[in-house]
Amino acid sequence: MKNAVFALSLGFGALILITQAHAQTQAPQCGPRAAVVAQLADRYGETRRSMGLAANNMVMEVFASDASQSWTITVTTPQGQTCLVASGQGFEAMAEELPAKGDPA
Repeated sequence: MKNAVFALSLGFGALILITQAHAQTQAPQCGPRAAVVAQLADRYGETRRSMGLAANNMVMEVFASDASQSWTITVTTPQGQTCLVASGQGFEAMAEELPAKGDPA
């Protein structure tokens, strides 16, 4: 059992390193917020679904489309520069209640 857990952790470690190396080789996709939001709407039909305050007064937003189920996560700096952080397919809106305190959900 220990060998399986060790092998699995090595596999996850390698996956993380590969992902980080790939992300570092790609230039960040950034631009003025208005232009990025317009492009998400025009190209993918995505609208803002949620937002939150991130570190250093940056704003994180999730954009998604019900029609295509595509989604995009952006981060906007206080200076108005918006960068794409992640994107994908299979978006589903959810409104679940939090589990009761102490409930091991």
